[in-house]
Amino acid sequence: MVFNFIYWNFGFLRMGTTGLTAQAYGRQDEANIMHTLGRGLLVALLLAIFILVFQYPLSEASLYLLNISEEQRPLVEEYFYIRIWAAPATLASYAILGWFFGMQNAIFPLILTLVVNVTNIIVSWILVREYGMETAGVAYGTLIAQYVGLLVAIILFLGRYRSFLIHLSQQAILKWQSLKGFLALNADIFIRTFCLTFAFGFFYSQSASEGTLILAANVILLQFLNWMSYGVDGFAFASESLVGKYAGANDKRKTLQAIRLSFFWGMGLAGLYALIYGIGGMAILELFTNKVDVLAAARPFLIWMVIFPILSTPCYIWDGVFIGLTAAKAMRNSMLLSLAVYLLVYFFLQNSYGNHGLWLALLLFMVARGLFQWALFWRKGIELG
Repeated sequence: MVFNFIYWNFGFLRMGTTGLTAQAYGRQDEANIMHTLGRGLLVALLLAIFILVFQYPLSEASLYLLNISEEQRPLVEEYFYIRIWAAPATLASYAILGWFFGMQNAIFPLILTLVVNVTNIIVSWILVREYGMETAGVAYGTLIAQYVGLLVAIILFLGRYRSFLIHLSQQAILKWQSLKGFLALNADIFIRTFCLTFAFGFFYSQSASEGTLILAANVILLQFLNWMSYGVDGFAFASESLVGKYAGANDKRKTLQAIRLSFFWGMGLAGLYALIYGIGGMAILELFTNKVDVLAAARPFLIWMVIFPILSTPCYIWDGVFIGLTAAKAMRNSMLLSLAVYLLVYFFLQNSYGNHGLWLALLLFMVARGLFQWALFWRKGIELG
């Protein structure tokens, strides 16, 4: 949970790099393409150094916030202080993945995802099963997998994009005006992502306050949303790349066409998810648990799983569009407004509707994001960035 929180908030390294690279790609500006990657890697390195230097206070704060017992503390610390050293590889990989997406290359990110996850599984299995390393084995499995992934990313880059290295210039990367713009863009995306992380953290917290059964039910039901987001995000990522490319080329017709097609296919997939969840919701629940009381607690809230794909998908696609247009300020502002809607709705409904009120508040948070983004785009169009 700690590492997910840390790394998810630094996801701007991927998103910001994708949008800027895609626009430079559309302009056929090879020098700026290379400089964007250089700035992304520079920021990733600085953030990794910050994490490593302050690993002790990060660990102590995490132990406190998660209410770790004294019996669990040695295991948690062992895992934390091993895995923390993966920070440079993890953050650098975010920048490289974003760059590949911006270069209209979705194959390399797929390869890297497979390499990292398969390596993690195999190494963790060997260290735990064969060498009895237990918690440390799992931590080293992730650590090794991240560096293997970074190595493979470098190999893939050199194999296909070696010619871009001719444009590499330390002076250009560190040019303050360009670096300032890169940092400002990513700062806005960071604020947006932090708000999103807070929203889901708040959902977990309020679920826990409803009792153990409701918490267990909500944690499982959130996996339905995760599965949906993984599918819909495919079209959001495509939107980042294509919208950014055509916006960079100043081709309004193709930019708008890419946006329309992203919504068409994204909403089509959302409809399929809603249908599957509506027909097979209970069967999916039973994949997660055989506890009768948990299944009974989750069943009344399955209706939300049918509604969510249809009403929440637009905000995912709009995120992709806004990233492609590098409209980070608009993303930030729409997220802040949506978070306010979410909290206000929940505090008005919590006493009357209980867990249904919590799910409704989360749904309206997603709907508000989509509506605010649509309103901003309707006002300014592709000039939004």
